[in-house]
Amino acid sequence: MSAEEEVAVSTYVGRRVARIEDDALLRGRGQYGDDAGVKPGTLYAAVVRSAYAHARLLGVDASRALEIPGVRAVLTGEDVAAWSRPFVVGVKQPMRHYCLAVDRVRYVGEPVAVVVAEDRYLAEDGADRVTVNYDPLPAAVEIDAALAEDAPVLHEEVGSNVVSERLYCYGDPDTAFAQADHRIGIEAEYPRNSCTPIETAVVVAQYLSATEGYDAQSNFMGPYSLHTVMALALQVSGPQLRHRCFRDSGGSFGVKQAVFPYVVLMCLASRKAGGAPVKWVEDRLEHLLAATSATGRQTKLAAAVSADGRILALDYDQVDDCGGYLRAPEPASFYRMHGCLTGPYDVQNLRVRNRIALTNKMPTGLVRGFGGPQVYFALERLVQRIANTLGLDPLDVYRRNLVGRNAFPYRAAAGALLDSGDYHGTLAHALARGGLDELRARREAARAQGRLYGIGFAAIVEPSISNMGYISVVLTHEQRERAGPKNGAIASATVSIDPLGGVTVVVASAPAGQGHRTVCAQVAADVFGLTPQQVTVNVDFDTQKDAWSVAAGNYSSRFSGAVAGVVHLAATRLRDKVARIAAAQWKCCPEDIVFAGGQVRAGADGPSQPFGRLAAGPHWAPGLLPPDEEPGLRETAFWTPPQLEAPDAGDRVNTSAAYGFVFDICAVEVDPDTGGVRIDRYATTHDAGRLLNPMLADGQIRGAFAQGLGAALMEGFQYGSDGSFLSGTFADYLVPTACEVPDPVISHQETLSPFTPLGAKGLGEGNNMSTPVCVANAVADALGVKDVSLPLTPSRVMALLAPEDPPPSRPVASTGPSVPGKAGKNLSASGEVKLVAPPEAVFAVLLDPEALARVIPGCHKLQEIGPHRYRADVTVGVGMVKARYSAEVTLSELDPPNSLRLSGKGLSSMGAASGSGMVKLDAEDGGTRLRYDYEAEVSGKVAAVGGRMLEGAARIVLAQLFEQLGRQAGGEPADGSWWRRLLARLGLK
Repeated sequence: MSAEEEVAVSTYVGRRVARIEDDALLRGRGQYGDDAGVKPGTLYAAVVRSAYAHARLLGVDASRALEIPGVRAVLTGEDVAAWSRPFVVGVKQPMRHYCLAVDRVRYVGEPVAVVVAEDRYLAEDGADRVTVNYDPLPAAVEIDAALAEDAPVLHEEVGSNVVSERLYCYGDPDTAFAQADHRIGIEAEYPRNSCTPIETAVVVAQYLSATEGYDAQSNFMGPYSLHTVMALALQVSGPQLRHRCFRDSGGSFGVKQAVFPYVVLMCLASRKAGGAPVKWVEDRLEHLLAATSATGRQTKLAAAVSADGRILALDYDQVDDCGGYLRAPEPASFYRMHGCLTGPYDVQNLRVRNRIALTNKMPTGLVRGFGGPQVYFALERLVQRIANTLGLDPLDVYRRNLVGRNAFPYRAAAGALLDSGDYHGTLAHALARGGLDELRARREAARAQGRLYGIGFAAIVEPSISNMGYISVVLTHEQRERAGPKNGAIASATVSIDPLGGVTVVVASAPAGQGHRTVCAQVAADVFGLTPQQVTVNVDFDTQKDAWSVAAGNYSSRFSGAVAGVVHLAATRLRDKVARIAAAQWKCCPEDIVFAGGQVRAGADGPSQPFGRLAAGPHWAPGLLPPDEEPGLRETAFWTPPQLEAPDAGDRVNTSAAYGFVFDICAVEVDPDTGGVRIDRYATTHDAGRLLNPMLADGQIRGAFAQGLGAALMEGFQYGSDGSFLSGTFADYLVPTACEVPDPVISHQETLSPFTPLGAKGLGEGNNMSTPVCVANAVADALGVKDVSLPLTPSRVMALLAPEDPPPSRPVASTGPSVPGKAGKNLSASGEVKLVAPPEAVFAVLLDPEALARVIPGCHKLQEIGPHRYRADVTVGVGMVKARYSAEVTLSELDPPNSLRLSGKGLSSMGAASGSGMVKLDAEDGGTRLRYDYEAEVSGKVAAVGGRMLEGAARIVLAQLFEQLGRQAGGEPADGSWWRRLLARLGLK
């Protein structure tokens, strides 16, 4: 039966069926990673991470950690090198990437040790006591720095930070550019960002034995090609690494692909701990600091354009920032979009230069829409540039270049086979539903009043069901010939009927909140004539028990087209078997058997039985089965799209099985006083083939829109010039909330795919691809500027407006500039405090080591090592981060009792810190007016908590220091605990 015929008879597929997952979740009965029960004797892990972006690892001393009662083991790089192998790399380069740093660290947050203890608290205490000896090296933090001739090389065996460079040519771009009326180009840069699921990584792992291998449970979401990567790293066969998913996952958006190195790490930690199960839960700072990131990309893109705006050729020069290691499945972000680099446009001439650069940042990976936001930010900005340069309406440029409705299936220049669509029809529908005429009238009225109002557009194709061979395009044809072909996108499902007639569906999809169980139940219910409530769907994917393939998992929008489709195939096979059994019983043809309303009947007027009763027979009386009918009511189906072939000799590849079409309209108003961007209306129209559940489809679109809006206006990881990570909390890495996200106008077209079992395509990632550039185009239109960069924060928008500051009405006190030329996170603070003791007494305390030790907050020990030089053991806490520093404190420029300079530097497992400041003492009313002006620099994990929290913490620490100093100089106890002071004020102590 064709997909069109299935639509006609469907009962539940295509309807807005409520999610069956929600009842348990709303009652607090979800089974997320941290809810899962663990075995008695389970231990808990804390990861010690690098404080440096680039350094030689000279040694790890765990002796002090192992002295803590309850700390059972510490895993180091020495263990990892003995028990495992480096992860497989996607390019032919001699890079060594273990799950722990072995000889060098290459980004802040890279794991260097794992402490295993009887509870998480003891593990964290133990991590604080692990001493790591580093030899810092220069860091290459940005793409330009990594490409420079004198750049520090991250992997000496490779000899360069460019680990792959490929040139591709399709059609005849040289002639197209030579004959074109115009060459129009753009330079674009897409920043690093992420998707921050509410649930972070969770891993529970156990080493069983040398013969049984490892048992792991995690919220890793695929692709399961990485199961092979994990098994190879652990030096075991595939069956010796059992991996199970938790039933529920609190979001992924691609980033939980990056859980896989920690599965390997915790397996080895369990081995170090004698085989005890080990559990690790990633905290939020770890997640932002070191989980994964979208690739940062620099693009130079040029188009050969005719006088009327027809694009004749495209020329891409792209560089991807993949971080400290090219970690599998990268370079997926580059090559997932390779076949459709021409987007929805009919352009047959294409030239591409791709370079993969390594920098001293966390490794990149799959972030919702991976590859798409980077490509479309450049391509759709170019379309607007073409319209502006030629004085054309952008919509006319779209109409002249979109693939025509009669061209499908359409073979793009680089190999993508666009399966179906009516792009011009969808464009017309989008303009009507989005109310473009009204928005243009608003823009005209706003501009007449001097307001900044703009309209932007974006048109994209959204790939789904990735070809497992697309990444191999990074290799030459000769290299691919030696390695063997890779292609396809196998999906699997098992459908069974139990002795009471219950239908069970098992899929290897690893859902993360999308509603997979609901849709699978809808699909199976339609096949058997049941209700979704009569179908049980199991998503507790187990590699030792369930049917799966290397393409399994929850990524690349593969669910609707592939997973739901193969559920339909498996259910149909099983239904047909039941029909043959019923036909033999009722002496009719199998084609006459009808499944509807919970009944099975022979034709319109023939005999019938309840589905459950008929399905029970083959279980209880297999001897009555028709001849040649095998016993058992269980069918497992595998499906792969035949259109997904291996790359050809010309480097053409159909990167995905299906391609949806999205057209967006965004209207914005910019506040010229604050730089704030207000979304006036956002309309998005999707053609994703057959909609299996429109309610869930709209939910996916809203989610992708919210994340795309965050990428457009808020989200971007920040690094110091030494590679220190500066976005470790949601105070500095802003994400949109419900207050910032308007409700988009959503509309649909349904052009069924001829290549998927149900005619469905993916739609969960489209707006994360289209929204960032659509908003950028709207802001550029509002401001009348050529170039914009993301995220469009108020400060960045104000820089585009470049207003002149009015002269100050009175002198403004400065809080001090950032330290010039320094790295890490720069802090400055200045202020004054009134102390009751005279300057002489205050100065005397500063020169007395014992008294100074009592006033320095968090000081455990102060040892004099020279005149006015001390070695200190100090604990400093900032937010969720507490660091114990081995520090050196120096007093210099002494002018008793008037002034001195207080300097210090220290190193801890959380990073380095240094600072210096002048302290001035002036006599006032029998006491002292103390003034300070202090500048400091922190790096590593402490810097990651971000500027807002660090500035506040610096002020608090300095206030504590000088408050204690005043009490000590005045003869009071130096106990600064707030509760003792409160008791004293209440007269209770």
